[in-house]
Amino acid sequence: MDLYAPELNFVFGEASSADRVAVISIARLCSMTSPEKDREKTVERRAGAEAIHELGHVFNLSHCSRRDCVMWFSNSLAETDRKGMRFCPQHFQELRQAMKR
Repeated sequence: MDLYAPELNFVFGEASSADRVAVISIARLCSMTSPEKDREKTVERRAGAEAIHELGHVFNLSHCSRRDCVMWFSNSLAETDRKGMRFCPQHFQELRQAMKR
């Protein structure tokens, strides 16, 4: 299913730090521009990036201004593909602190 949030036309996922829950949808992550043979790996990588991103929100991390950080707000598949699956140094430290609580 596709996901929507107030004032946005869609979201790849949504999270609540207060409730410590997150959800993602692969509905939009399956759109392909890559060759058929790369389809499964592409969807897995996109889903992984979005899951890590939403779990970051569960730990109260905000969006990042660095386009290579997994906490970058993706408004398109191209942005999801570009951001990767790693936290920038600042968000990595914030996550470490949040996990100690």
